Amino acid sequence: MTVTGFAALSSGALAVDAPATQKVIELRQYKILKGGRDAMIALFEREFVDSQEMLGMRLIGQFRDLDDPDRFTWIREFESMAARATALNAFYFGPVWKAHRSEANALLDDNDNVLLLHPATNGLGFGPQARPAIADGPAGLVIATIHYLWKDAGEGFTSFFNERMRPTLTAVGLPVLSAYVPEREPNNFPQLPVRQSEKLFVWFTRVADTAAYDNAMAALHADKVWQAAAGPAVDDFEERAPQILRLAPAPRSALR
Repeated sequence: MTVTGFAALSSGALAVDAPATQKVIELRQYKILKGGRDAMIALFEREFVDSQEMLGMRLIGQFRDLDDPDRFTWIREFESMAARATALNAFYFGPVWKAHRSEANALLDDNDNVLLLHPATNGLGFGPQARPAIADGPAGLVIATIHYLWKDAGEGFTSFFNERMRPTLTAVGLPVLSAYVPEREPNNFPQLPVRQSEKLFVWFTRVADTAAYDNAMAALHADKVWQAAAGPAVDDFEERAPQILRLAPAPRSALR
């Protein structure tokens, strides 16, 4: 949503869609005005973490993108699409957002880059995690890999990932924390646009640091089986090169 659209969330409410049972997440990549990311993170962690979770959302994590000093990435989870509509109505038409939206909007360049996703298969959603008792405690590096496919992930890529890629990734030091595909149920809070029409597959891992990630990727590409079969098979599924987000957890990020 544009900054103007964000500011417009001040009154009224939307009808809640019929309930669904599958958890969904939003992977939100915000472009922050130059030099404003630290201020955005401070505001977000002070005002928007606890206030959202009190309304039933789960804040998976919030991050600095190591490859873009002006990008702030965060992930939130909902119990279902119906729960998403209820929670977003409550938050964006509620007192906390009303009190702080002007400050947030002043830091935003663009916040329309949002993926609405559900777990690729059973057991591949984010597991439970506790928020750190001490802010800015030990943290690793979270990697999100977005594969852009030429057909839906359910037409072969999900099973290939789970059966062939996942064991190899784990063996080289890239354990799969979760994996997601686009949620096709219509966006039930249209004030916040989402990217739903794309064919993609997103998976997350966590490593100690950038050196550990680079070493793991080197080991992956040196693996003869991967070179001979798995790697080329991934290329056959992809429409374009994957996007890799190297994400450093913010002080209060639960995922770290």
